[in-house]
Amino acid sequence: MDFQSQKLYVPKHNKKRLTQDQIRLLEKSFNGNKKLEPELKLHLANQLGVPPRQVAIWYQNKRARWKTQSLELDYNTLQVKLENALSEKRRLEKDVKYLQEELRKAQETIFAMNNQRENYVHHQYQHQVPFVSYNSTGSSEEGGSSSFHEDSVHDNEVLQIDELYACLIGADRSTWS
Repeated sequence: MDFQSQKLYVPKHNKKRLTQDQIRLLEKSFNGNKKLEPELKLHLANQLGVPPRQVAIWYQNKRARWKTQSLELDYNTLQVKLENALSEKRRLEKDVKYLQEELRKAQETIFAMNNQRENYVHHQYQHQVPFVSYNSTGSSEEGGSSSFHEDSVHDNEVLQIDELYACLIGADRSTWS
């Protein structure tokens, strides 16, 4: 067989690797515009001395790599934010437990103080004889009835305890329902 009569495979387009200078020019163009417009494709192909199809394929591949890198960066950013949020959640849960324990202690203290005052008030009233006088209409005079006096003292103590409780939990008593 004659070697000259055999047809050798010759690619239709002689696709050559791009030089570093050509890649730099394409990178610069890509950084300025991620989409390849037809006019830009022809301009770059002429400037680089390569077929327009090679420029288009380079852009397509570069865009795919760029999207993958963007997704990786976004994923890493979200991962850091998630770790920070979980850390903050753990810190807040620890704070909640601490504050719940403080509230429990304050409630015990208030309960104990309330019981002591009730015992003290009850003891005081057992040893006093209230003065009650009525006018002709049957209503009490300035001294008032013993139940009124006892109720007002008790209400004042409850008010003081409520204010102490509100101070401990940082709330305004007027917002209580």
